[in-house]
Amino acid sequence: MTFDELKEKARSLPLKPGVYIMRDAGDEVIYIGKAKALKNRVSQYFQDSAGHTEKTRAMVGQIDRFEVIIADSEFEALVLECALIKRHMPHYNILLKDDKGYPYIRLNVKERYPTFSIAQKAANDGARYFGPFGGRGSTQGIIDALLSALKLPQCHKKFPRDIGRERPCLNFHMGNCDGYCRRDMEQSRHREAIEQAVRLLEGKFREVGDELQAEMEQAAEELRFERAAALRDRYRAIELLGKRQKVVSGSLADTDVIGFHRGAAKSCFVILHYVEGELAAKDWELFENGVEENGQESIAALLKQYYEGRAHFPRQILLPCELEEEVPLTRLFSEQAGYRVTLVTPQRGAKADLIRLAATNAEEEVERATGREERQSKLMEAFGKMLALKNIPVRIEAFDISNTGASDIVASMTVFENGRPRKRDYRHFKIKNQEGPNDYASMEEVLTRRFRRYLDGDEKFSVLPDLLLIDGGLGHTKIAVNAVNALGLTIPAFGMVKDDRHRTRALVTAQGEEIGIQQNQAIFSMVGRIQEETHRFAIEFHRAQHTKNSYGSVLDEIPGVGDIRKAALLKQFKSIKRIREAALEQLAEVVPQHTARAVYDYFHNNKEEPS
Repeated sequence: MTFDELKEKARSLPLKPGVYIMRDAGDEVIYIGKAKALKNRVSQYFQDSAGHTEKTRAMVGQIDRFEVIIADSEFEALVLECALIKRHMPHYNILLKDDKGYPYIRLNVKERYPTFSIAQKAANDGARYFGPFGGRGSTQGIIDALLSALKLPQCHKKFPRDIGRERPCLNFHMGNCDGYCRRDMEQSRHREAIEQAVRLLEGKFREVGDELQAEMEQAAEELRFERAAALRDRYRAIELLGKRQKVVSGSLADTDVIGFHRGAAKSCFVILHYVEGELAAKDWELFENGVEENGQESIAALLKQYYEGRAHFPRQILLPCELEEEVPLTRLFSEQAGYRVTLVTPQRGAKADLIRLAATNAEEEVERATGREERQSKLMEAFGKMLALKNIPVRIEAFDISNTGASDIVASMTVFENGRPRKRDYRHFKIKNQEGPNDYASMEEVLTRRFRRYLDGDEKFSVLPDLLLIDGGLGHTKIAVNAVNALGLTIPAFGMVKDDRHRTRALVTAQGEEIGIQQNQAIFSMVGRIQEETHRFAIEFHRAQHTKNSYGSVLDEIPGVGDIRKAALLKQFKSIKRIREAALEQLAEVVPQHTARAVYDYFHNNKEEPS
């Protein structure tokens, strides 16, 4: 994908938590990250690179495509990120890790007030270890999330040593800690919270949530409203942390979860792969809606196609609905795998939650793909109606002339398909037949050359546009229409009329009729982008030609100065003026002695040469 396509795809991502996976042109995973809001985080990579680190710029330069997996909470995204990093070991993630391996979360259960810490490896020291996780930053993030959700101490106080020594810190007053440094705080409350944290690390979200809810209801019945409120806040925090166990679950060893969503024009088939209890990968495919209106028939057909010829099968496949072919499919997959493959349609519980997660991922893929395409299709349809065109202007070619005086007159041709730039079809033209600046004559020459090459069968100009946009007013538009008609072609052409700020405010026909575009913001923005891009492309080429000609016109006249030595001189001295002012010894440091003498003599014997 091009940079602009990656940028556009990032803008279409949802504002939901999840994980993004960056891949290079060889389909290798080069970076994995998590996000609280995927759209905001991923879009940052494709903004102005000035704020990026050198490593990030290098990584972004290698991105060919990316994919996302949506999670139900930031905590789930965090754990999933760890699992995927551990599995893929992406190059740009590994650079940030300790080279001793993946860290664990350590809990020293021998202490009266156990605390969590990061350990580089599990040791036989009586402590409990959880993990390994993806990196020190991610592992610390999991610890911080647990401490915050359960309101455990996050300060540097030592327990029980510091109990009652000082007043509770700011964390207690802000409601981020239950204040275990207070004298009247029971030690059993700390143990209880630690045990809940352990069970959350083991993935027992539902169990902990049910216990907290029961305790909250009991406290309310006993009129202990402060305690009930505290338990309520903890319960809500755990819900946000990830009430349902989707990412890590021993019962999900070697499981595929199927998600399916049918949109207005497209549908999506998603497979979430769980290996050893961890979500390892996501496969998905978009396709045009076919004749199968029945979701069961669609899923059955896709299952057979997806698993046909597979070398490895999961132990179980979770389905979003029961299938009429479930029995023969089970037999088929089991025979191909060499072991029993179970097809399950869960109705409730954690597995049903996984089905909903897969369906959410499928829906987001459909919305992102069809939403962009449908919006663009409707925009181009509206643009065609605004201009009273017979056909939707799928392919637009725009032209601009750039010059500074009588020399270096150039033109640009940019191409847009469905409103998006198609840069591989961009073309430059050097104006050949004009002795002085004449924009009308230059435009006539460019359009004549462009469409004559089409008529001659030139592959680079083999596609006719549906619409021509000319950077200029009525005169330019008339010239464009006449040039095209003279070749026996009929292509709608409009001039892009600019306001005082050099922004396109309207389009004009060859008959002088102005068509205002500001009433439709999307069309106004699109035409403005086309005008700016065409002007930019022309200006850049003009500057390059002017620089080349101004530098080359003098140095090319000196015997012995070819392209390589010319480039070396310009690199060292930056300008013709500095080359002329250089001493013979300075020139000889860059080019051979005889060439240096030729350059020196040329400038000192030609006093009338311009600077």
